[in-house]
This record gives sequence, C-alpha cells and structure tokens, in this order.
Amino acid sequence: MNKITKFLREVKQEVRKVTWLSRAETLRYSLMVVVASFLVAAYLGGIDYLVTNLLDRFI
Repeated sequence: MNKITKFLREVKQEVRKVTWLSRAETLRYSLMVVVASFLVAAYLGGIDYLVTNLLDRFI
C-alpha cells in the first residue's frame, strides 16, 4: 500500500507543475482542430468523388 500512496503523492506533485491552458486557448485550439478536420474531410471527399466518377467513366 505504501507504493500506491507514494505514487499518488508524486502524481499530485507533477499535476501541480502542469501549465494548463486558459479557457479561451482551449476553445481556440478546439475550433482549429474542428476546422482542420472539416477541411481534410472535404478534401478527401472531393478526391473520392473525382476518382469514383473517373472509374465509372472507364468501367
């Protein structure tokens, strides 16, 4: 049980050292991820659409 207690104390100490993002930073970065995901999905969807149409013309 002593090892678990020591581990939890060390975890608590390390968490205190973490520099947490502000709410505004978190929202900004989350929005960036959503926008980037949308752009990648649109790009891949467009390529899929083009390749599908090209294959349909040749088959």
